[in-house]
Amino acid sequence: MAANRKRRLSARNISIVVLVLVVIYALAGFALLPWWLERTLPERLDQHMGWQAEIEEIQVNPFAMSVEAVGLEARDAEGEPVVAFDSLYANLGVWRLLTGIVALQEIELEAPYVRVDLLEDYSVNFARDWQANNPGGEEPAPEEADSGEPPRVYFDRIRVSGGELLFRDFSQQGHEEFRVTPLDLALNDLATWPREDADSNYYLLAAVGCQTIEWEGNLSIAPLYSKGFLKLGEVSHETLQHFLKPYLPYQLRSGSVTLSSQYELRSSGELYLTTSEGQLTINDVDLGLETGNDDELLSADRLSVGGIRFGLNERELSTGTVNIDGVSLSLHRDTDGQLNLLAPFQDGTDETGSDDGGAGVPFRWSVSGVELANSNVNWRDEQPQLPAELALEDLSISIDEISHRLEEPVNYNASGALNGGGRLSINGQATLAPFTLEAGLSGSKVALSQFGAYINQAANLEVRNGLLSVDGNLDLDQQQDPMTGTFSGTGEVASLDLRLGDSDQPLIRWQSVRLEPLEYNVAPARLQIGTITLAGPVVNVVRESNGVHNVERIVRSSPSDQPSPDEETTSSDDEPGFIFRIGQLMLEEGAISYTDRTLDPTFATRFDQLRGSVAGLSNVAPQQGKVSIQGRVGDVATMALDGSVGTLGTDNVSDLKLTMENVSLPMLSPYFGRYLGYSVDSGKLKLDLDYEFSGSRLDAANSVILDRLELGGPVPSDEAVSAPVKLGLALLRDRQGVIDIDLPISGDLESPDFNIGQVVMRTFVNLVAKAATSPFSMLGSIADFAGLSGEELGSVRFEAGRTELADKEDVKLEALGKALNERPDLALNVRGAVAPEADGDAVRRQKLFEQLGIADETSASARIARLEQAYSDSDYVASTDAFRNDVAGGSAEPGEREWEQALVKRLIADMELPPEALGNLATSRGVWLREQMLQEYGASENQVYLLDPVRDATADEAGTVTISFELDVR
Repeated sequence: MAANRKRRLSARNISIVVLVLVVIYALAGFALLPWWLERTLPERLDQHMGWQAEIEEIQVNPFAMSVEAVGLEARDAEGEPVVAFDSLYANLGVWRLLTGIVALQEIELEAPYVRVDLLEDYSVNFARDWQANNPGGEEPAPEEADSGEPPRVYFDRIRVSGGELLFRDFSQQGHEEFRVTPLDLALNDLATWPREDADSNYYLLAAVGCQTIEWEGNLSIAPLYSKGFLKLGEVSHETLQHFLKPYLPYQLRSGSVTLSSQYELRSSGELYLTTSEGQLTINDVDLGLETGNDDELLSADRLSVGGIRFGLNERELSTGTVNIDGVSLSLHRDTDGQLNLLAPFQDGTDETGSDDGGAGVPFRWSVSGVELANSNVNWRDEQPQLPAELALEDLSISIDEISHRLEEPVNYNASGALNGGGRLSINGQATLAPFTLEAGLSGSKVALSQFGAYINQAANLEVRNGLLSVDGNLDLDQQQDPMTGTFSGTGEVASLDLRLGDSDQPLIRWQSVRLEPLEYNVAPARLQIGTITLAGPVVNVVRESNGVHNVERIVRSSPSDQPSPDEETTSSDDEPGFIFRIGQLMLEEGAISYTDRTLDPTFATRFDQLRGSVAGLSNVAPQQGKVSIQGRVGDVATMALDGSVGTLGTDNVSDLKLTMENVSLPMLSPYFGRYLGYSVDSGKLKLDLDYEFSGSRLDAANSVILDRLELGGPVPSDEAVSAPVKLGLALLRDRQGVIDIDLPISGDLESPDFNIGQVVMRTFVNLVAKAATSPFSMLGSIADFAGLSGEELGSVRFEAGRTELADKEDVKLEALGKALNERPDLALNVRGAVAPEADGDAVRRQKLFEQLGIADETSASARIARLEQAYSDSDYVASTDAFRNDVAGGSAEPGEREWEQALVKRLIADMELPPEALGNLATSRGVWLREQMLQEYGASENQVYLLDPVRDATADEAGTVTISFELDVR
């Protein structure tokens, strides 16, 4: 019994001890521990972090092994909240402790708040505060490595709800804030040791405004393994711009990105990551430059990619079809030639290394296809003198599967419309390495006016109208350098209207020009065109008042345009770098208008109804082309151009013959007025021009026939020839009123002073002037008059003192008569004349002979005898013998002729003539000549005119007197 009592007492004591321990445990758990934690936690945060913390209440349930903290708020040294929550509840699993596992059955965190600051040095505020409040940067001493397994920790259930994360970034200029709320997390069944029968699962939902992060799946800590689903939804452009700013040199102005994917991640000695079923969607993108202006660079309505798969270890990426809709790309080149797209890179350097993370393992990628629709590209270029603006609209591109296998062909198709007019399309196959391209090209009614700025930059031209159409196949191949390729197809430009950039005058226009077939080879450069059909071309050539033709102002020349000696070809026999051949050029209903404003009045004419062909043009010898073109001149005359064309660009001979008939001469009146000083009333012209070209050398024969040319009134002109033009034309005009002359010319076409039209006109004017100033020379040159020269035709010789011509002088009158008959516009002015000394002595001699009864048939001895008798009968002092001795001058005896002349001279020395004697002789000679021309040599009365006689004729040594004629125009 005592033993029983003792046992009862011992059991009671144990119960009391246990009860006391329980009470003490309960008091420590329910009262002491919460009190200690409420004071220690703020102190520790202040000591180690410098934070001022407050906590409303901490409750501990020692029996349930749970802790609950309520109302924690911690502020940093600046007094800003850094950490806070409404409540934190944690429950320790007691029974798992018995198996050596630290188990937290439940962790619940309500409305947590965390503020994370990324500082300028890329550290965070937590590290900064720790380092500031732990001098020396003491780090917890590392524990000795434990060769055993890590502690087993098990989380049965973790819940975070209503959380808020404030992220502030001070690492860039200014600062940005991102508030993640709500932040909800659910994590179940998480263990730190490997388990074969179970994995944890988790779910995370966070939002930054309308931006969301969803993350769910399975998670294992040891080994690290996670498999699940991740989605970033509606990530805004502000967020993307902030984090991509160091890497993206553009301004992201709007847009959102949604990315989702299944993934699998594990680490067991090597990191392994794969993703699958990925989806990427980008909406309403607006990308601009960081210049502060509102110019748009790139915008897109939507980009979506499905079926994204990535394997980190396999180094492989594959996607489904990339669908892009509503892209608008705006490209701009400024006056300095800088492209806005490349502007952010102009001053930067490429600091990217060549680090290949997968050395020896090539990265493989593939894209199932690309589909681009409803897009446009805008281009503005301010570098040309006239800014250019182009826009490609309704752009659609379709590309089949492409991959890292760059040698495999890829099918593509693209089409679009130019906002200025026209559509373009291209389709075919291409490979990227080596580059090859097979393309079917098509362009329909592309308005050339939208490319006017570039045409004006290359030439002083403005495109008012013009539609380009092209259809063909392009093949390029760069397997070897240089790249080779061909284009074959057809081309057409319709309704072209070109004008000079600084003038509103029409210059060139046509209905259409068609090239088919067209073959072009890239290397070596060769162009071959079967037929060029030019329909309805109209060319307006104007010579301005300053003497410059409008076509000369097409080419914009500069000193740099002149080839340097190194650039010039070393031999004319070398094959040209660019080869072309044109099988045939067909001309249909062409017209050329020519206006010369240097003349007053202005000269204008028109070549129209031009039609014909030019066959066989090339710059490779040997080549001989044929030309045959017909047309009309001035609405009346006809023209024809025929001949052969040698190899272009060489010294091969080209021979062209141009014929014009029935050209109205009054049309040329301005030129006659300038160079001849007269207008033209009537007449017509025929030209036969035979031009031979050898390189730049020209040798031409110009046959000019002017039929019934009638001059009008005089025209004041400083350039007019100072010669009797009408006389010159009359000399050239035959009996039928035709002037038929040949004007050969030659020269160098490259000489700036050589102009075919001016040379021909000058040659003609010089010929007229020469005829007018040397009329008798012209008569001698244009006809054969009994072998007489022009100088001989201009005068006749009379016997002294008589109206009888000298021997053989009558042939001159016959020749003049023939010339007057053949040139009815000529007039012969006849003027009687005498040589006073020669004719005076002759008349006195005749009077002496009459007085002495000496006839012409009297013998010399009889004449001398009568003269001696007359001398003896005179009152001369010297005797006849003395006078004879004096005439002999010491000789034995003078000759009969000498003695007779001496006697006559002495006897007539004192003889006086009537005052009218010589005047009557001059008049008689003029009348005699006129009558001879009219009666003997067939001249008409209105061609021979008798002028007043003169006494200024000359006599030669033979004693004949020369009388000159004058030619004039009726």
